[in-house]
Amino acid sequence: MPIASPLRSLVLALAVGSALAGPALAHPHVWVTARAEIAYAEGGKVVGIRHAWTFDAAYSAFVTQGLDKNGDGALTPDELADLAAENTRNLSEFSYFTKLKVAGREQSFGEPAEPRMAVQGDTLTLSFLLPLAAPASQGRGVVTLEVYDPTYFVSFSLAEGADAARLAGAPAGCAATVTRPKAQDSRTADAAKPGMTEAFFEALTAASTYGVQFANRIIVACP
Repeated sequence: MPIASPLRSLVLALAVGSALAGPALAHPHVWVTARAEIAYAEGGKVVGIRHAWTFDAAYSAFVTQGLDKNGDGALTPDELADLAAENTRNLSEFSYFTKLKVAGREQSFGEPAEPRMAVQGDTLTLSFLLPLAAPASQGRGVVTLEVYDPTYFVSFSLAEGADAARLAGAPAGCAATVTRPKAQDSRTADAAKPGMTEAFFEALTAASTYGVQFANRIIVACP
């Protein structure tokens, strides 16, 4: 299960509702607007990625039920701290929905840090720092960051605007380019197509390649 245990309950609720309403559910079930900051250290080495993922209103409302501990009608980062830590830990099964190559070499990650959740309006944002297992030298190569769910349970879309892809501490002259999937409307994965049933999607794993067609890419080139 990609995000956190409450998500299974949400999916079951959606599935029951869909069955009562008629047509089968199409994937995905959760929508995320993503922002990423690639962090550099001295010497131009890549050291980590700071993710910020804003969930759709339906998932945000569901997963935060019962977390307003003081009953004041507002959720604070402190009230969301346990959920943020749980969500971040559970992302490890899917390699944090993140693939990073530096100068052509795929990177592995250390334990995530600084998990935080905050509510703004009707949406919930999860942010965390994902460090590389070891700093990686970019040299004259490029950095390629992909964010996607291989099972397409979660649809990721990079935010519009300059804050979709940021560089922190990068050498002078480095620039980031955003590439979005051709199938920009992620709601078009049609469960009515031959083979595109819930059973098909449930059989997908972290090793699946189905979701790569919906990958969002940030490419960093340095002089």
